[in-house]
Amino acid sequence: MFVDFSEHKVKKLLLTPEMAKHKIEQWCAYQERSQNETRRKLYEYGLHENDVEQIIAGLISENFLNEERFALALAGGKFRIKHWGKIKIKIELRKHKISDYSIAKALNMINEDDYLKTITLVLEKKLRQTKSKDKQKLFYGTLNYAVSRGFERDLATEQLNKILK
Repeated sequence: MFVDFSEHKVKKLLLTPEMAKHKIEQWCAYQERSQNETRRKLYEYGLHENDVEQIIAGLISENFLNEERFALALAGGKFRIKHWGKIKIKIELRKHKISDYSIAKALNMINEDDYLKTITLVLEKKLRQTKSKDKQKLFYGTLNYAVSRGFERDLATEQLNKILK
């Protein structure tokens, strides 16, 4: 993921590798982080590639960074708190350059019954908020909303039909 910093003032911290390692350990201990965002943060500290890769390797071996644990935490949080569907969660994990194996494991940990309850909750909430009297506009507007939240179109259609009957 490329981030354009040209329009924003970026505060450059110039740290020694030892100082950066200590600081990044605290940062990683605060919440789960991906290797990608950790690497980006280390480059912001003004470190060179060799130092960054060495610190990343140390963080992995000391269990500060764990791709699978990060994927499970992100997927669980986005599903439970933000009510995202599996498609949107998968896209977010790919942005963090998480492996397909870890993505699959994270998505499989989402309980199917909870997933159906959540999609139903999202659809019902959107139906209550929609003012349209036209049944077709109501149906497709609600369906598109569920799809934009990352739910599968066929599953959303099936659940929406059950709600509207």
